[in-house]
Amino acid sequence: MLLNPHTYDPVHLDPESRRLLRATIDFFEERGKKALLDSYIDRAWYSDFLDFAAKEGLFAQFLTPAADDPDEDGPSRRWDTARNAALSEILGFYGLNYWYTWQVTVLGLGPVWQSANQVARTHAARLLDDGHVMAFGLSERGHGADIYATDMVLTPDGGGGFTATGSKYYIGNGNVAGLVSVFGRVAGVEGPDGYVFFAADSRHPTYHLAGNVVNSQMFVSEFRLDDYPVREQDILHTGKAAFDAALNTVNVGKFNLCTAAIGICEHATYEAVTHAHRRILYGNPVTAFPHVRRELTDAYARLAAMKLFAGRAVDYFRSAGPDDRRYLLFNPMTKMKVTTEGEKVIDLLWDVIAAKGFEAGTYFDKAAKDIRGLPKLEGTVHVNLALILKFMPNYLFHPAEYAPVPTRHDAADDEFLFRQGPARGLGQIRFHDWRIAYDAHAHLPNVARFRTQADALGDLLRDHAPDESQQADLDFLLSLGQLFALVVYGQLILEQAGLTDLDDDLLDEIFAILIRDFSAYATELHGKAATTAEQAAWALTQIVRPVTDEQRTGKVWEQVLSLVGAYEMRP
Repeated sequence: MLLNPHTYDPVHLDPESRRLLRATIDFFEERGKKALLDSYIDRAWYSDFLDFAAKEGLFAQFLTPAADDPDEDGPSRRWDTARNAALSEILGFYGLNYWYTWQVTVLGLGPVWQSANQVARTHAARLLDDGHVMAFGLSERGHGADIYATDMVLTPDGGGGFTATGSKYYIGNGNVAGLVSVFGRVAGVEGPDGYVFFAADSRHPTYHLAGNVVNSQMFVSEFRLDDYPVREQDILHTGKAAFDAALNTVNVGKFNLCTAAIGICEHATYEAVTHAHRRILYGNPVTAFPHVRRELTDAYARLAAMKLFAGRAVDYFRSAGPDDRRYLLFNPMTKMKVTTEGEKVIDLLWDVIAAKGFEAGTYFDKAAKDIRGLPKLEGTVHVNLALILKFMPNYLFHPAEYAPVPTRHDAADDEFLFRQGPARGLGQIRFHDWRIAYDAHAHLPNVARFRTQADALGDLLRDHAPDESQQADLDFLLSLGQLFALVVYGQLILEQAGLTDLDDDLLDEIFAILIRDFSAYATELHGKAATTAEQAAWALTQIVRPVTDEQRTGKVWEQVLSLVGAYEMRP
């Protein structure tokens, strides 16, 4: 189930993708663990990694849409979510900082590849070809990512262009980006008509870098523009299209959060399991203690579930189109659910290895810090849960017919992601019947038991739906959203399990965990002040025990033990 750099070979991808992914692993392994940890501790800018990426054409190859490929003689470039997810996982495996410079380059390119401005597109492709990284200038210190309230103001210069003045905050790569996609508004124009996205260059003399706002190896900048000249060829979007470009960029770019969390957890799992099994206490390996076995088994099963969900979500992204926008539900699920599951995995592992998890000579102490940033700094949980709730009625009660979505590892360009259209109408998106995936695995006792909880959620919403005051109470709705998210999570896990022939023991162990989680969120709903007596009574009926099976859990434990010594990074 887990990425192992010693044996990694993504045979499902084309030869050039395989070569670049393998070369990325080899770069980190040849550099070694000491260099990885020392540069993290010293907060050293990762120029060696960026030099490697530039030399190999890594970002140019993975992040240039086919239509903008400037190299007719080299390997064809494309935007391929499957291989982008694979690279995100690898970079997360070696550290959040390396993933971050890639991630914000993805975001910085979003408004460009959505633009009809061919001059800007050609410029961005050439910058990638030259090895540059990009930045996404959306958030501001006073407003966060509230794009309704930007203080980056563009003033007409009288010659068809503008001068831009204002600050941006929390902007990754802002220290070196060859292109910064900046969101602002035209002076004196109120509402959406005044929005503008434009391309800036961090090397321009009127671009002022204030510094790094985080204590980290990554550079998360604050910068200010003072009368920065914005020419016609720098304008990417205007009006409502600029607003849509911001949201659609997030739809594309923030998906990578899930694979970063997976990579971080995989490396930490190897380190933790190996340490625990080799550690002798009272004459026995630490892994001989029942509570340790339970925690490590839970961590492994949760990590497997993360990989299954994220892998299947890739297929929906790649198969999306104007008539199939189901990916817009699975995207906030990856941002919220998969990343918070990553936190749980690290916490379970840390309970086992205890003080070892603080040691400077481990990868784990970096993972324990960095895993927190994904669900918090890159998209807060409550924002994504509120977004997920918009899909709940149609998902649960109004299924539609769709052709089955296949596994998508083909070498195709995911061009629809850059013509998503207006960022509205989420409540009208229809889904195929979620029960199909559950029915296909009904022979597994915990899948069947969780299905009863999922059906019960539908009963709650039909019989005791939130009233008007509860629908305005986000604290109440977020608890409901957690219950709904588990149903969606389970669906894609089951679909991917079927496509990958996952063994039944691990799958049933995963659903034992989902049953416990559903029971916990039902308990939380029961305790909310806004919950009615009828809703509270329903919640108590959903505190359900999973089906236990010592033989099944023992087989999964053997999978955990197989990780002992299976991977250790070169010194």
